[in-house]
Order: sequence, then C-alpha cells, then structure tokens
Amino acid sequence: MPEPTKHLRRRDPSASRPRMEASYGVEPVDAAGMLAWSAVRDRLTNARNYWGATTRPDGRPHVMPVWGLWLDETFCFSTDVQSRKGRNLAAHANAVAHLESGDDVVIVEGSVEVVTGPAALGRFADAYDAKYHFRPDVSSPAARVYRLRPAVAFAWGEKDFTKSATRWSFG
Repeated sequence: MPEPTKHLRRRDPSASRPRMEASYGVEPVDAAGMLAWSAVRDRLTNARNYWGATTRPDGRPHVMPVWGLWLDETFCFSTDVQSRKGRNLAAHANAVAHLESGDDVVIVEGSVEVVTGPAALGRFADAYDAKYHFRPDVSSPAARVYRLRPAVAFAWGEKDFTKSATRWSFG
C-alpha cells in the first residue's frame, strides 16, 4: 500500500439510514441509534475472515471467503490472477466484502484496483504477515493484490436492526 496520501486519507464517510421498504421498520429520518463509523472501522480492521463477492464475466455472482486487511480506508486482499476471483475482477472491477456475522453485519461495496509498486506491496505483505502469520509472495507473477475502494458501506446489529441500520457514503 502506498503511504497514506490525501486521496487515501478521507474524512469519515457520511452516515444516513439505508434506503429500505417501510415494512423493514427503519425510520429514514431518525438518526438515534445509528452506528459510529469508528466502531465499524474497528470491526473491519480486527476481522479475521471476510466474504468477497465478485461477478463472473457472464453476470453470475461468485462468493468466497478471503483473508484481507482494512488498510487506509480500503479493503485489501490477494488472489491468483487465474482464480475465479482474479478472472472476475479482470472482467468487472467491482466487488463486495462482508464480515462473517449475520447478526453484527458489515458490508462494503466498491470498485477494485490492482495494487502495484514495491513499497505498496511490501506494506501489504508486512501487514498481512503480522495479522495472519503468513507472508504472501507479492512478487509472484501469478499473484495480485487488490484494493477495494468503498463507495458505500452498511452495518447493523440484528438485535436492534431498526435503530442501528446505518449506511455510509464515501464521497
């Protein structure tokens, strides 16, 4: 990852209620109980496992568990260029990352770009090794490191869904 720069050091995203049908019971104008971005950022940072969703070239969805990092307000992960995820991202550079829990939900949607440059790749490998005690070979021509830049994120707790459901927009 490059050293944080102005384009990576964003202010916290703007929070609102997610747009949902009235039958879900989420009041669009009531901000009471919405989640703090700092708490969601901590969950993204500390999670061990994530689910990544990509789209096949023919439009069919593909979902797989992945290890990754929340780094510089982006979700970073690696995969082989010939893996289904790698081929999907070559065709459609959009993805979704979701934490494991269906009770304490965090979902991040956005565009994906390939991370390049020895400093950025070294920083990714160092952080990945520190988290998982496994160092990815970022010099392998078969491997790619990706950065999902969020456009929107969603989070809520199942127990207080109607009050905690929050949507963030990354302008």
